Parts: sequence; C-alpha cells; structure tokens
Amino acid sequence: MKVVVTSPSFCKSESLKSRLTSLFPNTVFTEKEDYLSGAELINFLQDADCAIIGRDPITRVTLDALPKLKMISKYGVGLDNLDIDAMQQKGVAIAVTEGTNKRSVAELTVSFMIGLCHNIFLSAERMKKGQWIREGGQNLSGKTIGIIGCGNVGKEVIMLLKPFGCNILVNDIEDKNEFCREQSAIETSFEILINESDIVSLHVPLTNLTLEMIDEKILHAMKPTALLINTSRGPVLKHSALHEALLSGKISGAALDVFDVEPPDDLKFLRLPNLMVTPHIGGNSLEAIEAMGTAAIDNLAKFFNK
Repeated sequence: MKVVVTSPSFCKSESLKSRLTSLFPNTVFTEKEDYLSGAELINFLQDADCAIIGRDPITRVTLDALPKLKMISKYGVGLDNLDIDAMQQKGVAIAVTEGTNKRSVAELTVSFMIGLCHNIFLSAERMKKGQWIREGGQNLSGKTIGIIGCGNVGKEVIMLLKPFGCNILVNDIEDKNEFCREQSAIETSFEILINESDIVSLHVPLTNLTLEMIDEKILHAMKPTALLINTSRGPVLKHSALHEALLSGKISGAALDVFDVEPPDDLKFLRLPNLMVTPHIGGNSLEAIEAMGTAAIDNLAKFFNK
C-alpha cells in the first residue's frame, strides 16, 4: 500500500514521519516548500492508495487521473480545496481533523487584536528605520469585538478574550444562543455586528455564501476607527475593497493571515502602514502541526484497520 503526504509542514516533523512510516512503510513525503497543483500534484500522487493532503487542490481532473486512490486524510481544517462531489462519485473516502488547530489560530487572532490596538507592528517597523515615535494606541480591554463565524476557532477566540472584559457580538448561520449565554456574549445580526464592533474578526469557512462577504459596502458600514482581522480563508474578503478602505481611512487598520492568492504578490497592498500581514501561519504552531498530523495518521490507521 502506497501513502503519499503533500503537506510541507507535516513532512518537516520527524516524529510524524516516524509514526506514519511505522504503520505504512511505503510512504512518500514531499520535499517541496509549497503546495502542489495540476500535473505536478497528479504526478506526485500517481499509484497512491491514500494521501494526506493539506491545501493542495483536489479537483475532478486530479481524481480522474488517480484511479487507485481510495482515501484522503485531510491535514488541517477546511475542505474548500477538495471537490467533495467528485470524491463521492469516485468513491474516494475523506477524513477530516476538525478543531485540531483552533488554539493556534485563536492565539494568533488575539495577538493581532493586541498588536493593532497598541500599534505594536507599526512601532516596530518605525524603530527599525530609526524612528522614535511614541504612539501607544489603545487598550483591547472593554472593546466591542464582533465574531463572524462561531465554530471551533471563533469559540476559542471568545474564551481567550475573557480576561479583557470585551463586549462580544456573535453572528453565525447556526443558532449559537446557548454558547453565547454561557460566555456572556450577544448573538446578533450581521448588520448590527458590522455597525457596532470596534474589531471585526472573521472565522468562517469558504463557501459560495461567504465568498467576498466582506466587500466595499460592508467595509463602508464599519466604524472609521474599526479594525478588521481575517484568519479564516482569504477569499471571504474582497482584498481590493480592503485596500481602498485602508488607504481612504474608511477603517483604521487590518491584520491578515490569509489571502485570496497565496503567496500574495501585491506589494503596494502588503506594505500599507495600517495593515499587518503574516504568511498563513495561524494553524502552523508546533503544537498544531503535531495535533493535525496525529489526527491525519489516526484517520488513515482507522480506515485501513491498522
């Protein structure tokens, strides 16, 4: 049986590689530093019985070229890179690792909130240029935080914010009333959340409903002092609209860990002084890598009765 692993972060973990090969000796690991796609991905997955897949796009064309593939174990969360309908039609099983990186993403989200509020990122850049400008910003404590998407990560962010005494507004397509009551949060409409939040934080999956859900109209409805954070999926935000909003002062600042195209190449956008950016590291802490990798291995072992 041949197993193939496409995730660069998984393949850098000697403990994960050792555990996987102890169960599946015929395992091939990628040596690439980035995701695979198209013909390169198909060639790498040739003759594989199963695969541990990260963000690599598994399309109908990919599946057509891989008749031996029986199962995909998803490394990480989010299924937007997988053609689930095609997988079902082809009889390719899927196993997911939900919630395994929630603390890592939530911690980065809260660090963005603190960093933006206290001008940490801008101050650091100024210091590196020899500029001594003491603008300490504002406290995160007591702010109104809007959480759009109250799944695993959204819930974790809310719990991490408890010591700050923030007013938490929540909007989700599912009923989160019980959780909100337990956490002293307020479940509200999308419009009210956008209008009243000091910080809007996005934690939704990428679907047809969430694609560019934050556009010009929504950004203009936010407070001019508001901050926007996206650690979910890049395309839920219309980046050209955010660029204009940051340049014109429609909102005060933003922090992004995800982008519509990765890696992004719009340097004018990335260099905006009121924008903090990181290269999709939210779910990439050492602990998250081990948790996601272990879950992916466990899913393979369960499927093949190892």
